[in-house]
Amino acid sequence: MGLFGFKSGGGKMPYFGLTGGWLTFWVSVACSTDMTLFGYDQGVFGGVIVTQDFLDTHNLDGPEHTSLLGTVTAIYDVGCFFGAVAAFSIGEHLGRKKSILLGTTVMSIGAILQIASYSVPQMIVGRIVAGLGNGMNTATAPVWQAETSSAAWRGKLIVVELILNIAGFSLSNWVTYGFSFIPGPVAWRFPLAFQFIFIFILFATVPWLPESPRWLISHGHIDEADQIIADLEAKEIDDSYVITESKEIQWAADYEREHGVSWWNLLRGKSAGGTCTIRRLILGGGAQAMQQLAGINVTSYYLPTVLIQSVGLDEKLARLLAACNSVSYLAFSMIGIPNVERWGRRKMMIYAAAGQAASYAIITALLRYSELSGYAHKKEVASASVAFFFTYYIFFGIGFQGVPWLYPTEINSLSMRTKGAAVGTASNWAFNFMVVEITPIGIQNLRWKFYVIWTVFNASFIPIVYLFYPETAGRTLEDIDRMFRENQQIFIFRDNDAISSKRPAAYIEHEQTEIRRNSSVVSADPKAMQRMRQRVAAANRDMNDEEKEAGGFQHEEKV
Repeated sequence: MGLFGFKSGGGKMPYFGLTGGWLTFWVSVACSTDMTLFGYDQGVFGGVIVTQDFLDTHNLDGPEHTSLLGTVTAIYDVGCFFGAVAAFSIGEHLGRKKSILLGTTVMSIGAILQIASYSVPQMIVGRIVAGLGNGMNTATAPVWQAETSSAAWRGKLIVVELILNIAGFSLSNWVTYGFSFIPGPVAWRFPLAFQFIFIFILFATVPWLPESPRWLISHGHIDEADQIIADLEAKEIDDSYVITESKEIQWAADYEREHGVSWWNLLRGKSAGGTCTIRRLILGGGAQAMQQLAGINVTSYYLPTVLIQSVGLDEKLARLLAACNSVSYLAFSMIGIPNVERWGRRKMMIYAAAGQAASYAIITALLRYSELSGYAHKKEVASASVAFFFTYYIFFGIGFQGVPWLYPTEINSLSMRTKGAAVGTASNWAFNFMVVEITPIGIQNLRWKFYVIWTVFNASFIPIVYLFYPETAGRTLEDIDRMFRENQQIFIFRDNDAISSKRPAAYIEHEQTEIRRNSSVVSADPKAMQRMRQRVAAANRDMNDEEKEAGGFQHEEKV
């Protein structure tokens, strides 16, 4: 193995010779690009629907079309829902990479339909098709990232993905703001076309990257999986850590096959003893549902509309503040990267929910006074509410942006991970559709009372997470399987091992024992020792070749 995570030696090498950190980096680039595309696609339509040429072209201008405009916007989430459903029906057969490539292809078709749209029916079809592709991708990319990352980096990398999701959202706000100064259809067609930059990056990176070793083992491709584990860890295939990791995954896969639950039994509420399958699905899906019921897409899709109709700002200022807010959102979300493992998933969700509830409570009170008949400072309190839309995004970015996407990929068992992530993503999109569909009507009819709903929801998340959600920070995915086998209590707040943000000592001791045992097995295996000696000899030959090329300089030591 060469320096900086590159393989040394001749012959054809996969992944352009990348191993270890560099290989994980490029998997992260692909997954992060996928989530950046998701963020961009989610944010761009909020700027499109306040563009006059778009409204005129599709005959959507005026209050009488508010409901239809909400449907055109929200129908995207219906496509995303069915895309997520497709991810667990066909994704487990295709694998993580092929699922993302299929989703990206479908999304490309949807984007073309939207860019070329001249009617509401075509725009609706384009939104649904793009949503199908995005639903498949968002149900798959976090799983692929989680299954190719070490426990120490898994949380950070998925939070980075979701931060880049915010970066895509921020970029969409600035692109639509910039093009709002240009008259004609380019003001909305170009922002929709801009997403092809991310689509091209996905097609250029995903095909040559490694498949998930956990998916490979669950489908019987153990030798290929062992090599990928070794490449991801920058170790030899006979290394005791690689053997231990592979055996842990194989054991978990075998256990799940023996205790697996069909979809029919799940729908009937039946679960195999010992795996807590239904409970884990509910926890993962619940985290995603909470993200949407926190009210993020009241503002993600409609912030310019909210600032125009609820606060009373003009269009250009509303667009500018939405773009500035997205930068603040992006900056503060970076706090989650170093702290997702340090604070843990539970604390991040609890603290964020408290801040979000407080922000919406203050927004509600200020907008109440801005609409109060005879109140002398209506304009001032309405303007003051803008600051608390910013604070809401700050708290959401720190805690609730990344963790609900990370949690279903961790909490579900190996055989249910694709299904669990898809159920979580489907619940996200189902509630997303509900929120996006009702928001224009809610703002128009309920006015300030509309924001009471999101205050109550956010406040309710604090006891829900505290009582029911176990910690996953610092654990391997196999640790989490073990936790559910050994602890089947629904209320987990009294179990220190279940709520600690540090990996429990018992899990560490078990892993060290297995590594020592497998290390002794390798030492006692003549074939394994022979393969190791062959690798040492090959490494020494590589060093001799390098010395000759360098003009005769000789190393005093060899491998």
